[in-house]
Amino acid sequence: MSLTTPIPGPKGLPLSGNLLAFRKDPLAFLMKARQQYGDVAHIRFGPSRHVYLISDPEQIKEVLLTKQSAFRKAKGLQTAKAVVGEGILTSEGEKHMRQRRLMQPSFRKDRIGSYAEAMIDYGEKMLASWKSGETRDIMDDMMQLTLDIITHTMFGTSITNGVNDISHAIDVGMKYVTHKATSVIDIPESFPTKSNLEFKQSAATLDKVIFGIIEERRKNPDASRGDLLSMLLAARDEEDGSGMSDQQVRDEVMTIFLAGHETTANTLSWTWYLLSQNPEAEKAFHEELDQVLDGRRPTHSDLEKLPYTQHVVSESMRLYPAAWAINREVQQEVEIGGNTYMPGDTLMMSQYVMHRRRDYFEEPERFKPERFAGDLLKKIPAFSYFPFGGGPRVCIGNNFALMEAALLLATIGSRYTLRLTPDHPPVEPEPLVTLRPKGGLRMVVTARG
Repeated sequence: MSLTTPIPGPKGLPLSGNLLAFRKDPLAFLMKARQQYGDVAHIRFGPSRHVYLISDPEQIKEVLLTKQSAFRKAKGLQTAKAVVGEGILTSEGEKHMRQRRLMQPSFRKDRIGSYAEAMIDYGEKMLASWKSGETRDIMDDMMQLTLDIITHTMFGTSITNGVNDISHAIDVGMKYVTHKATSVIDIPESFPTKSNLEFKQSAATLDKVIFGIIEERRKNPDASRGDLLSMLLAARDEEDGSGMSDQQVRDEVMTIFLAGHETTANTLSWTWYLLSQNPEAEKAFHEELDQVLDGRRPTHSDLEKLPYTQHVVSESMRLYPAAWAINREVQQEVEIGGNTYMPGDTLMMSQYVMHRRRDYFEEPERFKPERFAGDLLKKIPAFSYFPFGGGPRVCIGNNFALMEAALLLATIGSRYTLRLTPDHPPVEPEPLVTLRPKGGLRMVVTARG
C-alpha cells in the first residue's frame, strides 16, 4: 500500500504479525483495534498479508456499494468455494449478477410468505417433543429445527434420506474453511492430512446426495411442487433465456442450505439466551405474544402485529450477528476515505464491531429491543447496522430469515420460557464462519401457565 502517512495498527510479531493474537480471540482483538486506532486500523496476517479494519459507515458504504467493482471476495470466502462452489455467495462479476437475476424471483416477499405455515408446523413438531422442566441443548434444537425447515422449503417432501449427512458434511466443511482461511501456511488439499481427508470425504458425501436429488428432479420435473429446488431448475435468464447447469444448481443449493440453516439457528439461539438474561425484555415479548395470539397458533399475517418480537430479532442480530465480519480483497488501486489501497490488500468490515459503536447505539452492550422502535435505522448511517451485508451482494435470503426467526420465536415463546441451567458456564461467542454460542446452550424449558 502506498501512503504518505502509514495507517497505524497493533504491533505484531516479526513473522506472523497479528495473526496469533487475532486467532486467540478475534472479536476482542477487533474491538480493541477499533478502540485504539479509530476508523481504520492496519493489521498484518503473516509476513505479507495486509488487512485494514474499516469501522466508518461511509467508508464501508464505499467498499460494499459505490466502489464495489474494485474488490472481490477475500480469502475466507474464496476458500469457502471448496464447500459451496461458485454459488451466489462466492461468485464474482457477471456470473454473480446472472445467478442473482435467476434466483431473485424465488425470494420475493410474496413467494417466501408461502413457507410460513411450514415453519410454524416444524416449530410445533419440535415442541411436541419437549417436556416442561427438562434440560435441552437449545443450540442443537434450533439447528435441527432450521435444518428441517430449509430441507422442506428447498426440497419439498421429496427427500428424507441424506439430510443429516448433508448437515454433518457442511459442518466439517465450514470448520475446515475457517482453519484454512486463518492459517499462515496454506497446505494444498491434495496433501493427505487428516483434515484434508475428512474434508474430501464430506465433499464427496455432499455431491452424492445433492447431485442425486437434482438428477431425480430432472427426470421427473414438476413445477407445481413450489419448493426452492423446483424454482432453481425452472429459472430462466431474462436476457438470454438460459437456465442453470447441474453444477450451478448444486452450488446454489449448497449456499442456500448453509445460509438458511446455520445463520438462523444462531440468531434464534442467541435470542433465547438474551431473553433469559433480560427479564424486562422477556416480559414485554411474552405480553405482546399473549395479547396478539391469546394462546393460538401464529400465522404469517400476525407478523405486522408483532413489532416488539421483530425488534427482539433485530437487537439479537445487533449484538451477535451471524455474519460477524466481511472481507474484501482489492483488485485494482482504489481510494477509500482518503487512503489509497493496492491490489492484494484486504479491507475488513466487522458487523460485531460496528454494532457496538456508542455513537450509534446508546448503551451498546445492553440488550434493548425497544431501541429499534421509532425508525432507528433511518436515523443512523446505513452501514452502522448491516447484519445481512449490503450493496449488490446483500443477503438474498434476508426476508426469509427475518420471517422465519420471528415466526419461530412466536411459536415457541407463546408456550415456553427458557433459562440457562444453574451450573452453566459463562456463555461466549465462537467466531467461526458464523457466530455461534461456544459449546452450545443448555437450558431448562418450562411451559408457560
